[in-house]
Amino acid sequence: MDVMHEATAPRDWPAGGNQHVRGPLRLVSAPVLNGLIEIVIPVYNEERILASNIRRLHRYLKESFPFSFMITIADNASTDETFAIAQRLVAELPEVRAVHLDLKGRGRALRQVWAQSSADVVAYMDVDLSTSLDAFLPLVAPLLSGHSDLAIGSRLSRGSAVVRAPKRELISRGYNLLLHTIMAARFSDAQCGFKAGRTEIVQALLPGVEDEAWFFDTELLLLAENNGLRIHEVPVDWVDDPDSRVDINQTIRDDLRGMLRVARKSLSGSFSSAQAPSDLSRQLRRFAVVGVASTLAQVALYILLRYSMPALAANAVSLLVTCVLNTAANRRFTFGAAGTGRVLRQQLEAGVAFVIGLALSSAGLLMLELLAGPHAGRGAELITVVGCNALTTAIRFLLLRAWVFSPSRNALVPVPEQSR
Repeated sequence: MDVMHEATAPRDWPAGGNQHVRGPLRLVSAPVLNGLIEIVIPVYNEERILASNIRRLHRYLKESFPFSFMITIADNASTDETFAIAQRLVAELPEVRAVHLDLKGRGRALRQVWAQSSADVVAYMDVDLSTSLDAFLPLVAPLLSGHSDLAIGSRLSRGSAVVRAPKRELISRGYNLLLHTIMAARFSDAQCGFKAGRTEIVQALLPGVEDEAWFFDTELLLLAENNGLRIHEVPVDWVDDPDSRVDINQTIRDDLRGMLRVARKSLSGSFSSAQAPSDLSRQLRRFAVVGVASTLAQVALYILLRYSMPALAANAVSLLVTCVLNTAANRRFTFGAAGTGRVLRQQLEAGVAFVIGLALSSAGLLMLELLAGPHAGRGAELITVVGCNALTTAIRFLLLRAWVFSPSRNALVPVPEQSR
């Protein structure tokens, strides 16, 4: 059981008026006027920078931020003087409080504080203040206006400016690519330590989030998307902290385990509310239906063309026609895109799968001719064509899902279920 100790200076908190949301999550559109923002700073053994950075944050908010705020230092079982320094800051700065947890875990700290918050909006940022504070008002403004439910800083969006080592840049982009590919995530940057949410929404999501460490906020975002909630992204300026305490290798292992756990729950339907069936399982089923229909169409077209042209030409034409039709069908039926915007670009991008399939099937036909001679039966040709193209099926699905029809790239307009 987690134990949390709190140190606060006497003060009156503005009434947030929030209540825990029960039952299916609902979009909240009512604006919050004169709202209170609670900013959580999770820390572990940060005695070196804690005082200076909390004073810097406090000074910036007092001078530049137009809303009421509270800074909560959440100490994750530090073994140095971190909590003692936090207590001194509480006595010094009227908008600062501090809590101490007996167990480590960034997610554990955020859960403890956010679950008990009476603010209108809860947020967190890393203690190193790597993200420019000028992005904080754009982060919380859509939440206070009722435009969005959650908001995240993004180092991968157009307009962001990032300074960090190539290794961490590669790891970050690879991680987010996995999220887009495996989980169909639509947010661009899961790991930026600069996030906020409407308190009633966050408190409703918390019981569904299992992780207590670094995967916590990624899981929260995935759960929010599965419930149809609105996530606002803010491009940020970000400078890497060379003294980061994060164990990158351990974090990667934990994140991959968390991703696989959430993927299993998504496939079983246990990660989604009744309002939002699992995107991955639905898309796989529809992709399979389109794939079977495309294969049958290609077989029929290949047989017809084979009477008037060589095997390689018949394969190329039949594959091209069915790939175009396959992309169009998947665009509407599998990935729910409507309208004619970006159709040509998406067809050209999906052509990568066509090129791969054409190369494999042409190589297969040439190998068949080499082994069986020019009189290889039509049945053998069909088996070769279908078999080689089947090898590209997984590549095609990943390509369409993670790149061609990725919502983060295309802002696709969903087709209502009744009109599909």
